[in-house]
Amino acid sequence: MLTVRVKNAKYNTTSSNRWLQRQLNDPYVAEAKRLNYRSRAAFKLIQLDEKFHFLGKGKTIIDLGCAPGGWTQIAAQKNKGSGQIVGMDLLPTEPIEGAILLQKDFTAPDAADKIKSLLNGPADVVMSDMAANTTGVQNVDHLRTLGLVEMAYEFAKEVLAVGGIFIAKVFQGGTETALLTDMRQHFNKVSHYKPDASRQDSVEMYVVAQGFKG
Repeated sequence: MLTVRVKNAKYNTTSSNRWLQRQLNDPYVAEAKRLNYRSRAAFKLIQLDEKFHFLGKGKTIIDLGCAPGGWTQIAAQKNKGSGQIVGMDLLPTEPIEGAILLQKDFTAPDAADKIKSLLNGPADVVMSDMAANTTGVQNVDHLRTLGLVEMAYEFAKEVLAVGGIFIAKVFQGGTETALLTDMRQHFNKVSHYKPDASRQDSVEMYVVAQGFKG
């Protein structure tokens, strides 16, 4: 495969050039464009579903941190016009047929209640691709993102149907012991998984809690 090299522009930083070169040479970026996916992250959800089998027709799905819509797009395709999808992100997300998309910060006091008010019933899937803005300090980034995971998890316990699944992005270091212990009390199986579509140099992975006990 040919490698595209980026010429250093006058006002480009070294880091931005590295990012651009990585984008240009990323097969998932190219394939996302070819398939008209919103982002390369769509392939992460596809691979998570191939591993854990949680998407399908008629599902009620909540997508936290949904912008620009890659995960919601795949979920809507799998729902095939049935079920219900509600997505939320503090950034705007272009409309996706078969989904209700909210522009709101999930950490806002009324955010969880806003989602609940839209649901037709318990959720089959709560998935979170939320991550805090990175500082470059790995321990700090891990803890800040873990805080979002904990919020998403507490919300999931309130809305999931028995047998439901919770999936959330975490950074290297995985999930804290106390949170994992609680998950194992409320779900039949808890594991970590890193999709192939996650970049090799990325510290992200996903915690997957299957079989909500209610």
